Amino acid sequence: MKDNVQIFDTTLRDGEQVPGCQLATEEKITIARELEQLGVDVIEAGFPISSPGDFLSVIGISRAVKEPVVCGLTRAKQEDIDVAAEALRYAKRGRIHTGIGASDVHIKHKFRSTREQVLEQGVWAVKYAKSKGFEVEFYAEDAGRADLAFLAQMTEAVIAAGADVVNIPDTTGYCLPHLYGRRIQYLFEHVSNIDKAVISVHCHNDLGMATANSVAGIIAGARQVEVTINGIGERAGNTSLEEVTMILKTHPDLNLDTNIKTERIYGISQMVSRMMRMPVQPNKAIVGKNAFAHSSGIHQDGFLKHAENYEIMNPSDVGVNSSSIVLTARSGRAALRHRLENLGFKVDGAELDTLYENFLIVADEKKNVDDHDLITLATHAPVLDR
Repeated sequence: MKDNVQIFDTTLRDGEQVPGCQLATEEKITIARELEQLGVDVIEAGFPISSPGDFLSVIGISRAVKEPVVCGLTRAKQEDIDVAAEALRYAKRGRIHTGIGASDVHIKHKFRSTREQVLEQGVWAVKYAKSKGFEVEFYAEDAGRADLAFLAQMTEAVIAAGADVVNIPDTTGYCLPHLYGRRIQYLFEHVSNIDKAVISVHCHNDLGMATANSVAGIIAGARQVEVTINGIGERAGNTSLEEVTMILKTHPDLNLDTNIKTERIYGISQMVSRMMRMPVQPNKAIVGKNAFAHSSGIHQDGFLKHAENYEIMNPSDVGVNSSSIVLTARSGRAALRHRLENLGFKVDGAELDTLYENFLIVADEKKNVDDHDLITLATHAPVLDR
């Protein structure tokens, strides 16, 4: 039996921190309902004390969804926790996500405090949040750069205080995957009560390693991963939901699974991109428009012979209708013949050679050759069996 990895989606909190991507409450509720249909386990609905809009959004999402846990972010402060508890009052299952810095950089330069003081404040925050009657998740901010022994001490203390989940974030995207994995492994080896909580990973993409770090953390024992649709988020973004989900699906040897209905991925990707006015880059893994597109002649020939030559997943698994053959000056005869046959033209031999030479002239001028161009080329060929 496969181990289940819980998907904690923070598109509506960390993802919405992207400049220009702010959403109205009704838009957030629309996305939250789609996240529920997608199968996410936890929706981080906002940071309730940060603004009246976020407060109302957490209330609205709490009322709108039934299956996922609804989570509200707080600092390790009484007023934050009070407001979050008020915003979560309608949630079928609510979670307060509270925490404090764990690295010496944050302790000294952000909190102007000491390890002893932040540890005490973190433990107090967990106990106070727990008294509100909700699940409690604790984040050890900047854990990726924290002293390991102190991080283990903090993790053990907040679990003893009642934390249900402990989040070990690589807040600045600094870690290398093998070192982040070792960091999670170290906690499992040195925190005596670690079996009493779920360990969560929350990685940023400053060096392009958010997904790799998250997967390394999962392999090391974390059983919750914090993600966003399309990998959006603060600065260079967060771990991408679609990437983690499909990595686990395409590597059954890891013996890990999620509750995500992967065939809904592409649809929600497009919705989030549209509503947040945040285009998806064409070469984005899984959901970019080129993710299942083939333009090189060698690749096209191999793909047409057997899709698995160049595709490790079926596009329908993520909600994409089909792969595409894009005709450019790099394309070969096999791809040209395939596209022509789809348009009802059967050409081979010398006819194909002649058509291919004419095609290359058009392709050099137009970069991408569409069906209209192909029909024009084909209908001007000397002999066509249609």
